[in-house]
Amino acid sequence: MAEKRDYYDVLGVSRSVGLDEIKKAYRKLALKYHPDRNKGNAEAEAMFKEATEAYEVLRDDKKRKMYDQFGHAGVSGAAAGQEGFGRGAYTDFSDIFSGTSFEDIFENLFSGMGGFGFGGSTRGRTRVRRGADLRYNLEISLEDVYHGKEVKIQIPREEHCEKCGGVGSADGKLETCSICQGSGQVRRSSGFFSIASTCNHCGGEGQVVRNPCSSCKGTGLTMKKRMINIRIPAGIDSGTRLKVSGEGEAGPKGGPSGDLYVVIQVKKHPKFEREGMDLTTSIEIPVTTAILGGEVSVETIDGSSVRLKIPAGTQPDTTFRVRGKGLPYMGGGRYGDILVEAEIIIPKSLNSKAKELVKKLDEELSQSSGFFDRFRT
Repeated sequence: MAEKRDYYDVLGVSRSVGLDEIKKAYRKLALKYHPDRNKGNAEAEAMFKEATEAYEVLRDDKKRKMYDQFGHAGVSGAAAGQEGFGRGAYTDFSDIFSGTSFEDIFENLFSGMGGFGFGGSTRGRTRVRRGADLRYNLEISLEDVYHGKEVKIQIPREEHCEKCGGVGSADGKLETCSICQGSGQVRRSSGFFSIASTCNHCGGEGQVVRNPCSSCKGTGLTMKKRMINIRIPAGIDSGTRLKVSGEGEAGPKGGPSGDLYVVIQVKKHPKFEREGMDLTTSIEIPVTTAILGGEVSVETIDGSSVRLKIPAGTQPDTTFRVRGKGLPYMGGGRYGDILVEAEIIIPKSLNSKAKELVKKLDEELSQSSGFFDRFRT
């Protein structure tokens, strides 16, 4: 296996250079060796991977210090992650291209090599933009988790204007943008390169409204409140996101709507605590029942109750399991359990007759000698 090259040598910089020089060196290599610009060239792809790995380490102060001190062993696994280096390994190029959209650069670069200033041109197009996603926090009870529920929620959102059909134009007509000529992009040249960016005049749409709709003022959108039915499945947990496709805000100029995400929060219950699909609770047991055994009634989350058998000699904090009376698993078919912790209730005061009986019991239960001393006053 070939030995890894020094990261500074890979980028062609000295060990004393600052971050700006490292960025500049990597930018040059990224543009030269990117796989989409060198299709089928394994050597170029390897060079791109190597340069990306080097940059990922040297751009980070902590990783760079570890590398300077220990070499490759100091950052082993820290830079490559799970996917390694290659296509898509490093996607945050905003700091490399100083505010220029990396997506726009490489989109043009790899479309016949024309839009990057190599002698060609990119065909203009109008982008259809999707509406924004919405989030709604919905609080439900533990009983709702057990039974499942359907609720109606009211969502304020932007919808397509009914008067103009979402176009934004009173007469339904749109004109080609005079600045970008309908491409949605404008270009600026800097020496060898030609950089494309979104047209500010039309917002990248490629078209403009000359006769705005009086209802939406040319935006094509109006704010409305919409009632939406949401089905809450039984067994759902806090933090679960329910996706309702197409119920977000409408896209501009007739674009598709985003999605609605309903985030579930389960309210604290006065009697039960949740542990997965199990429920935990406590129940008070008279000391006589704990000694002699018996039965107590345990309330369940569905409002019913079950009889719980308490064996003789039950100790404080003993936990009993009531099977199948917890929460349902999502998808149905199984239920969790109820875990019941016994709280032994010891009388704080006794009348004279009760004291005598306890004393006699204490004398009889030699194996529990001294156990009832705590009851004496």
